[in-house]
Amino acid sequence: MNLRLAARAGRACTVVEVGGEVDMETAAQLHDFLQEAADGGAVRVVVDCTDVTFMDSSGLGVLMVWFKELRGKGGRLCVAAVRQPVEYVLRVSAVDQVVEVYDTVDAAEAAMPPVAS
Repeated sequence: MNLRLAARAGRACTVVEVGGEVDMETAAQLHDFLQEAADGGAVRVVVDCTDVTFMDSSGLGVLMVWFKELRGKGGRLCVAAVRQPVEYVLRVSAVDQVVEVYDTVDAAEAAMPPVAS
């Protein structure tokens, strides 16, 4: 399965748009893409899951790794616009108790703290 990844500038953050299935075969692609974003200066990241159709524990692991990595740099990672199957996985794994999940990308962007001057 192909994973579609793109990044764009958001309000005080970087929005990483993810599409397809995030599983054992594609989780490394997501990890590497987030690494590239971080290497480019992104410390506040919204993961847009609008087009994610499936996520397994490999994908959850990537989210947790980058949540901790960005928090350690004074940043933040959150997830937005998840579909029901992904929402279920986030809930039963309790990842949603650690990583904030927003209904929309706009809501996630609005919740990002302003960039310190």
